[in-house]
Amino acid sequence: MIKVFGHKAPDTDSTGSPIIWAWYLTEVKGTPAKPVLLGEPNTEAAFVLRHWGLDQPEIIADVAADDTCVIVDTNNPAELPASINAATVVGIIDHHLLAGGIKTRAPIDITIRPLACTATIMHDLIGADLARAPRAIKGAMLSCILSDTLEFRSPTTTAHDRAVAESLAADLGVSIAEHAAALFEAKSDVSAHSEAALLRMDSKEYEVAGKQLRVSVLETTAPKVLLDRKAALMAAMPAVAAEDGADQVLLFIVDILNEEATLLVPNDLVKSIAEASFACKVAGDTVVLPGILSRKKQIIPALKL
Repeated sequence: MIKVFGHKAPDTDSTGSPIIWAWYLTEVKGTPAKPVLLGEPNTEAAFVLRHWGLDQPEIIADVAADDTCVIVDTNNPAELPASINAATVVGIIDHHLLAGGIKTRAPIDITIRPLACTATIMHDLIGADLARAPRAIKGAMLSCILSDTLEFRSPTTTAHDRAVAESLAADLGVSIAEHAAALFEAKSDVSAHSEAALLRMDSKEYEVAGKQLRVSVLETTAPKVLLDRKAALMAAMPAVAAEDGADQVLLFIVDILNEEATLLVPNDLVKSIAEASFACKVAGDTVVLPGILSRKKQIIPALKL
């Protein structure tokens, strides 16, 4: 049985894409597979599962030497199980930069394309066989694309991502605007999460000038709810960084509707990173960055010290 999984702290794409690909492997290719997660899905991903009537996949802490795996929505070992190089990885499907560090026992299938969403790549790989997919699989695919593109607002969005989403929505009889609004409402409901959980909810590890950073993004249509917790979020950063082996947590609160990000600035290190990276002047414990929506395309490539 092949295990299909994405990165730690699963968002909608890293929750939906394993389900989509496990369906394809099992039902179309005749290769038994099951989706698994490397953590609790975020609020939007949990909504997607409920909305389309999909079971939440099993959550696993690690893989074993006798596991066969397909990795989706990442290729970064820091975002994968600790024992990933001991398992048999047979495929990678991703839309992020090639990080390196995964070692395989034999040649494997790798598809990495400059698209906004893993589910868009899967749409292309599945091809005509997608007609056989149940409504929930197509719905998960649509949800992944709308989430990763922020309903086409993100600069990572390509014309192909949009065309695939529009085709899926027409097939499903779904209003893109209404479904995206429901996704973003679910994404914005963080009332049940602690500050530490929020700092890890959508987070990537990155090194800049010898500093290990946990670069966290919270996408929301209600930024005030998060900014009202600013002091508590900043107070939680040192412990989260220490527990995760990082020097600093960078938290960007992305306002989906106004298309801007607010970076919390708890100390001089973050102030220096912000000013060097985004050509801004920090005068306080936050800085607003107009037009910044994408960690992958706008934040990570800009970071410097």
